[in-house]
Amino acid sequence: MMKISETLKKQLETELVLSASRSSGPGGQNVNKVNTRVELRFSVKNTNLFSDEEKELIYLKLKTRINTEGELIFTSQAARTQLNNKETVILKFFETVEKALTISKKRLKSAPTTASRLKRLETKKNTGQKKLLRRPPEM
Repeated sequence: MMKISETLKKQLETELVLSASRSSGPGGQNVNKVNTRVELRFSVKNTNLFSDEEKELIYLKLKTRINTEGELIFTSQAARTQLNNKETVILKFFETVEKALTISKKRLKSAPTTASRLKRLETKKNTGQKKLLRRPPEM
């Protein structure tokens, strides 16, 4: 996984737009009074911190989280406090972006082993034999 450097994290944090709204999660009477749900928006289209290739990777891998304005959106309402939700959503953002910027290795095809080939042929023989035994006897 590609690690985002601390300096880039600080620069990214300046471009994050955080807003709070009423949560539907746990909290009893508190839930009706306090804005604990945190929404994070990051404009992938307008940022200068990523190269065009990195932006393409983000658009490809996170297309379900990007709206028509080119904003990457994350929300958190798991905790009862706005601060905890804010920390959670920022952490989720960095983890997801790091994962999106990671280029996965191409899978190399491997040939079946001799033992597995022999096992497959033996199974085929047994299945054929089983079907032969199902036939009515010839008279």
